[in-house]
Amino acid sequence: MREILIYPEKCNGCLTCQTACSVAHSKSGTVIGAILEKVQPRLTVEAVGAVAIPLMCRHCEEPACVDACMTGAMQKDKDTGIVTNEGHPQKCVGCWMCVMSCPYGAISRSTGAEAVAIKCDRCTGREIPACVESCPNGALEFGEIDALGDKRRKQTARSVKKGLDQMEAS
Repeated sequence: MREILIYPEKCNGCLTCQTACSVAHSKSGTVIGAILEKVQPRLTVEAVGAVAIPLMCRHCEEPACVDACMTGAMQKDKDTGIVTNEGHPQKCVGCWMCVMSCPYGAISRSTGAEAVAIKCDRCTGREIPACVESCPNGALEFGEIDALGDKRRKQTARSVKKGLDQMEAS
């Protein structure tokens, strides 16, 4: 299963990920088109003090939004693990139960003519999600969960070692 790993320490809040997301979900596939179409990004970058944190759907193992969806529109794909309310016979009716149940605040109400919930769909049809591909700082990475976990553990171990070395030098 593939996942998006977030490195908040690398995010400078440039919002390139949000722009790329809007472009990827626009009819035109262009920045100007996405602006004119008023396409909402499906992720947000939240400022916490001086730190920018990219937030998006985590496509949970047991998604509360799927359980809360009254119409059955929100579903989890068994093969990809992607949770979405798009492309199913059941339609979102805008009851917002998914918005209220998401522990990450990753589902929004669309501002378009149709009142539906929108959320990250990992850019269905793309090899790499637009947000990941566009990030100039490498704050987002897409890959297999085990490989990403191994990489994060090694980075953490190096950080701890560096801290120990600095303590010994003091």
